[in-house]
Amino acid sequence: MSKQGICYLTGGGPGDIGLVTLKARDRIAEADVLVYDALSSVELLSWTKADCEKINVGKRANKHTLPQEQINALLVEKVAAGNKVVRLKGGDPMIFGRGGEEAEALAAAGLRFEVIPGISSALAGPVYAGIPLTHREHGAQVTIFSGHEAEGKESSGVDYELLAKTRGCKVFLMGVSQIERITSEFIKYGADADTPITLTRWATTGRQKTIRGTLATIVDIVKEQNFKAPAVGVIGNIIEKMDKIQWYENRPLLGKRIVVTRTQMQSSRLSKKLTDIGADVLELPVIRVADPSDRQGFAEGVAHAHTYDWLVFTSPNGVERFFEAFFATYADARSIGGCRIAALGPGTAEKIKAYRFATDLIPDRHIAEGLVEAFEKNENIENQTVLWVRPENARPVLGDGLAKQGAIVDECIAYKIEAETEDPTGAAKRFAEEGADLVTFTSSSTARHFKDLELPWPAECKAASIGPQTSGTLKELGFEIGTEASPHNLDGLVEAIVELLGE
Repeated sequence: MSKQGICYLTGGGPGDIGLVTLKARDRIAEADVLVYDALSSVELLSWTKADCEKINVGKRANKHTLPQEQINALLVEKVAAGNKVVRLKGGDPMIFGRGGEEAEALAAAGLRFEVIPGISSALAGPVYAGIPLTHREHGAQVTIFSGHEAEGKESSGVDYELLAKTRGCKVFLMGVSQIERITSEFIKYGADADTPITLTRWATTGRQKTIRGTLATIVDIVKEQNFKAPAVGVIGNIIEKMDKIQWYENRPLLGKRIVVTRTQMQSSRLSKKLTDIGADVLELPVIRVADPSDRQGFAEGVAHAHTYDWLVFTSPNGVERFFEAFFATYADARSIGGCRIAALGPGTAEKIKAYRFATDLIPDRHIAEGLVEAFEKNENIENQTVLWVRPENARPVLGDGLAKQGAIVDECIAYKIEAETEDPTGAAKRFAEEGADLVTFTSSSTARHFKDLELPWPAECKAASIGPQTSGTLKELGFEIGTEASPHNLDGLVEAIVELLGE
């Protein structure tokens, strides 16, 4: 029996990745084929499985990768072939997203489909700009209309005469290029020329910017500031409330573009911390974690871990790799025996805690030299056995230092670092074209692999380092260091960035 295909017409939300629904996330992760438009949250592409076919049919303003008729035909073709297809659109697929047309095409072909609504920028954009869509003092209704209509239509589908007389808040999408026509139509049909109007560009993202004027002045403001799409517009006296409840555009890093170079799997925590305080984050993974060259040797090291006095972990990656292999071998956590555990820093200790193990030793200085000093100061490890879980090509400082204290050190090589050869989110392209204010580096390997990309370095851009070892590598490579974390962890890195760039 052949596999029956289905298409999920899915809303990707307005830009803030936290506003994507759980159902959309689950369907993206299961998709055989992902057909997507130009998205504000390009990170959604990283949720797909490894063998997912990703097809960009992107539309932005007047630029179209595929005409709508061909998109409809593509969806029919992929679903008819038995695939689980996600048609991913920004916002909500049924609010000016032409999702209805795609659903009709699938229905006409006798194919299965479901609609997964998303949060539209028409709803989220004003809220992120500090504008309530309803208010007891300013009307209990909201009207949404399109500022851009299909080419070739003989008559407008928007009744401006009725809109001009309608109470409450008016919200429009796709109207920046038509702002002069929109405002003139409102005034023509009796709207007060002093009625407030706002335009919010890249709503809900770190690039968000809101401009404010009146129906009479906004056209000149758009021209003066060279304000471009995509933007959501609001018309109405309700805008007066934004002076009191604006909450998003006063974040310390709003408008600052920051590049995160960690692996795709690791970047989310740092990205979230920066995004939460307003940064426009570009996830540009320059490295990836791969299996060690000697997989058998790693497996044997894990299997014999219970025979050691100490397990030493120097990275969250090592912790994850070790315990995944450990629990694939042993069903009982007590099989680890009586060994004690040391971690290079709080991030590594936190990862150990996730596996329900305690950490017995964490140095004050979160570098290899600091861990050597912590053993020397706090523990007598002469003649004790130590299993050092590490990556390939790690500095020998830790192993040599513990051996000098009389320990018997064995190495358990858990992974190796490789260059990331793909640009799944288009971040490298965007960095090359638009630049950034800061690039973060959380290890020497990220610094070296970023250098190998040979991307143009913007004139005012600086590097943010997690610690002295990484800073030393950055200096060797010729990067200007703008700030260094203290303490040398992700929280310290974020604090240092806010101190450098915050307003």
